[in-house]
Amino acid sequence: MSAALSPEAIETLLPEVAELIVSALNLEMAPGEIEPDAPLFGDGLGLDSIDVLEIALVISKRYGFQLKSDNEDNVRIFASLRALTAHIASQRTK
Repeated sequence: MSAALSPEAIETLLPEVAELIVSALNLEMAPGEIEPDAPLFGDGLGLDSIDVLEIALVISKRYGFQLKSDNEDNVRIFASLRALTAHIASQRTK
């Protein structure tokens, strides 16, 4: 496992990604209220496909890589805050 994907690196990045989600979607909650392993869709945070597009745009600007809407791994990538953060940690160029 590379240093960029260490559990510590992901834990360190979690609050930053949570803040990114809250600010991108203008959520009325603190970033710390997003449970790292709770689903981002449905019963968890309750995001929809439009929300994912907003998040993907902000991620591409902030971290220098694209999340494509036709990526078959999107369900896994956006499964939870932790899954999204791990993906960012593995792909980021900035």
